[in-house]
Amino acid sequence: MYLLVNPAGRYFRMDYAFDGRRKTLALGVYPETGLKQAREKREEARRLLAEGIDPGEHRKIIKTMDKSREADSFEAVAREWFAKQSPRWTESHASKVIRRMAADVFPWLGMQKISDVTAKDLLAVLRRIEGRGALETAHLAQQTCGRVFRYGIATMRCERDIAADLRGALPPVKVSHMASLTDPKVVADLLRAIDGYQGHFVTRCALRLSPLLFVRPGELRNMEWGEVDLDGAEWRIPGSKMKMREQHIVPLARLAVEILREIHPLTGSGRFVFPSVRSPLQCMSENTVLAALRRLGFTKEQMTPHGFRSMASTRLNEMGWNRDAIERQLAHSERNAVRAAYNYAEHLPERRRMMQEWADYLDRLADRNVVPMHATAV
Repeated sequence: MYLLVNPAGRYFRMDYAFDGRRKTLALGVYPETGLKQAREKREEARRLLAEGIDPGEHRKIIKTMDKSREADSFEAVAREWFAKQSPRWTESHASKVIRRMAADVFPWLGMQKISDVTAKDLLAVLRRIEGRGALETAHLAQQTCGRVFRYGIATMRCERDIAADLRGALPPVKVSHMASLTDPKVVADLLRAIDGYQGHFVTRCALRLSPLLFVRPGELRNMEWGEVDLDGAEWRIPGSKMKMREQHIVPLARLAVEILREIHPLTGSGRFVFPSVRSPLQCMSENTVLAALRRLGFTKEQMTPHGFRSMASTRLNEMGWNRDAIERQLAHSERNAVRAAYNYAEHLPERRRMMQEWADYLDRLADRNVVPMHATAV
């Protein structure tokens, strides 16, 4: 063993012979590696030589094994799965998934080889999440881990989905449905209240469109003029904005087109149909429509912006419209990924009729004192 000194630094080295060849083994850089540590490494190298093992080659094998283990760690497999799946998700959904894993799972399971993770290990992680009162997060973490294990099986890095062994281990989450109004008389009160809204004109237009389009609140407030064809009475939402990353077509009833033509002189020169009051370069705040409903006197137990979707779904089903057409107009996810790539126009002629009939039905509710008890699909 010796100390090699050159302008770059000082290095502990050991020369040895193996199979008749002279070789050199690096033992560390001084002062990070002290003399005592260098001597310990030298003695370990001598022990390997005595057993007929080349210490240099042994070190390379260990490094390769470490890299292989790192590539097969739970976190590495999870991030690889995430990289393949996330391009199909919205940015907000992808962000929630990886943040949840980074905060609640990786610190405890991340460095373990995925095939070594046991049901007991995963349950301890889920119990820790449950223990802080985040039961829904615990269920979501279990679901995500299950998908990671199944990806590990597909890539031959583990043999089974141990998350499936924990079904029933967590107490069920109490389902909390978004508040909405479905009774026709109460819906009529809501529509008349919206018609009488005295707040900002842009907000009033967003309120009036909400029951007509019944898209997700985030989709409505991010509506752009470049996506709207007023002459063709159609709004095409790009897949990048949708929850399942699929293009979505929203047929526009006559009243919807009329409302958009009313607001066009005010916001049509910009990007967003409903720009922020603070900056036209940003869309309306996510709380704007919610605050307007509160201003009209509707509590969170009565109505939310998301509630317009369940209101339309409930009433249209009761009115006899094709359930598949309703589900497609709600842009509910399609389980068959291949079919989902082509179904954005599925049932479109029927959906056009349905959206116009729905708008006409809402008109009748808002304008008449006597509410019709039944309406039927065309």
